[in-house]
Amino acid sequence: MTGPETPRRRSDATRAAILEAARERFASDGYERATVRAIAHDAGIDPSMVMRYYGSKEGLFAAVIDVELDFPDPDGIDPDAVGVVLVTHFLDLWERDSVLRTLLRVGVTNAAGSDRLRDVFRTQLVPAARAFGHSAADADRRAALVASQVLGMALVRYVLRFEPAVDLTRDEIVAWLAPTVQRYLTAAEP
Repeated sequence: MTGPETPRRRSDATRAAILEAARERFASDGYERATVRAIAHDAGIDPSMVMRYYGSKEGLFAAVIDVELDFPDPDGIDPDAVGVVLVTHFLDLWERDSVLRTLLRVGVTNAAGSDRLRDVFRTQLVPAARAFGHSAADADRRAALVASQVLGMALVRYVLRFEPAVDLTRDEIVAWLAPTVQRYLTAAEP
């Protein structure tokens, strides 16, 4: 088909190729070492196209790490199963979405990445913790504790690839982490 849709489809395909190449390059090289030229090469395009669509390496990085955690509705979760539901949800996210792995890897070495991780924490994880009826300050503290568990596991399993963590089954990870996440979110006090 020719006409007005052809350039749009081509630009959508080019953007998708750039984003995929950038995700892989940022994940493998980190933010500092990844270059627009290398990303463009991986996408099979001229570097000027990356600049055309994203303006800069920073703009491309922002597009790559646009992440939505899509938490389940807390009202639909049995309060006694919140740890299992959330740990399972996080495992699903980490395993299907390379954006989170990229964000975590870059977040530990780059200010823009750590800023974005903090933003995801503040705008998505803290409100989820508040849904369990805690005060704002208490929800912040509890969300930070949950983040320590899920980010810690993600770091050692998906980024650093520590063999014992990589070798754990999903059921084993849920069995180990869920009671702790449950306690962080629902216990009256430690």
